[in-house]
Amino acid sequence: MLTTLLDGELLAERHGDPSFSVVALHGWGRTRADWNPVLNGLDAIAIDLPGHGATPAPITAWGSPEYAEHILAALARELDDEDRKLVLLAHSFGGRVGIHMAARRPDLFSRLVFTGVPFIRPTGSGKSPAPFRIAKRLHRLGLLPDSLMNEYRQRYGSADYREAHGIMREIFVKVVNENYDAEIAAVADARIPMDLVWGSEDTAAPLSVNAVVADQVPSAQLEVINGSGHLLDNPMRGALITAVKKGVADS
Repeated sequence: MLTTLLDGELLAERHGDPSFSVVALHGWGRTRADWNPVLNGLDAIAIDLPGHGATPAPITAWGSPEYAEHILAALARELDDEDRKLVLLAHSFGGRVGIHMAARRPDLFSRLVFTGVPFIRPTGSGKSPAPFRIAKRLHRLGLLPDSLMNEYRQRYGSADYREAHGIMREIFVKVVNENYDAEIAAVADARIPMDLVWGSEDTAAPLSVNAVVADQVPSAQLEVINGSGHLLDNPMRGALITAVKKGVADS
């Protein structure tokens, strides 16, 4: 059932009982609908993040911290001081937001289930092409005008960048340059149980780069889904269902 949060500022899908135990955040360019097969039979809420699905875009260029504050405010109003812990399920961009939420409110979450989240920026062969990196450096120094920088982004930027427009393009540029070391450390200190469910063929958030989070967070466990990529295919959904149901049962 489609519902509104924060007086209509957020749109979300409710699954099962209104007293939800799972909150799900989708990836960049995706919507709450990605979670329908995973949340079937669960008491959950899947949120359309601002600028995606039915939720309007922010007025200014938010980063993940601002998204996290917005979602936490919505959850606080929904819970209304009720002492209830939630399982946080997040994919890709949703996990960028989710790690900030968990770092700020570790008391709110009984388990974190992350998949395909670019926690760590690639190095070496995973870097952007050299001309693009040089252009970005010159732009930061004020030596390359915005018009030329936009031409480089159109040529070398990702499909997500090219498909984003207006404020969402500014947001995209902001979030892909974020660092989550402090948030990962905070979650590690809080010892929130964490499941990292990763596709072996994920090229958007490569396993070879992001598997290190399982070593950084003592309460984390890594499950690799052989043959799966970045998006939620059937084997990935099955593994996520298992992880979420375990989190609900343990809450």
